[in-house]
Amino acid sequence: MRTLGLVPARGGSKGVPGKNGRDLLGRPLLAWTADSARRADRLDDVVLSTDDDRLAALGASLGLEVPFLRPATLADDAAPMFAVVEHALTTLAAAGRTYDAVCLLQPTSPARPDSLIERCATRLDEGGFDSVMTVVPVAAEHHPDWAWVDDGDGGVVVATGGRSPVPRRQDLRPAHRRDGAVYLTRTPVVLAGSLYGERVGVVVNDPDLAVSIDVEADWSRAEAALRRLEG
Repeated sequence: MRTLGLVPARGGSKGVPGKNGRDLLGRPLLAWTADSARRADRLDDVVLSTDDDRLAALGASLGLEVPFLRPATLADDAAPMFAVVEHALTTLAAAGRTYDAVCLLQPTSPARPDSLIERCATRLDEGGFDSVMTVVPVAAEHHPDWAWVDDGDGGVVVATGGRSPVPRRQDLRPAHRRDGAVYLTRTPVVLAGSLYGERVGVVVNDPDLAVSIDVEADWSRAEAALRRLEG
């Protein structure tokens, strides 16, 4: 299976301004994901999708390909990640470069064990899934069977749609949340309009490494995760 590694890194960010080029433990944030991608044997090519000339130059210095610049319409806070992935695949296809799958690696989740991408690729191959993503377990107190959401009429209902919550902790089905480290999707699924498809597989990541940098407070958590990974 021919797989594209795609690293999205736009220039702007409201939560942590300039975060993709900012130093994290003495290296640009982008460098940690560039290293993970370049070490992954299952990725045939690794491309940076950015709208920013400085990040493009940084990415090239880190060994990433920069065959295009992302249009400004796909570089604001409202741009969905699906559109960024679709743009990369279609732009590369127009240049004669096609792939069976795309592996989305977000720089804002910098602490990936070297085995993580390989595990996702194996899961996609062996499980016959449309996509595979990394996840971490959801604590029982946050489980969707115990969560209540607004019903739009002044009341609340169980998030899963059940008439009442599951009564015992022991009866809760395992639940997970996305951690943002790896999304691996077959190309036909993306071109059909989805990052997930009908059948989604998961690879469970170490919760201590699952960091997504969205606000300033996440920076110290990312430093701790990387120290744990490297220690």
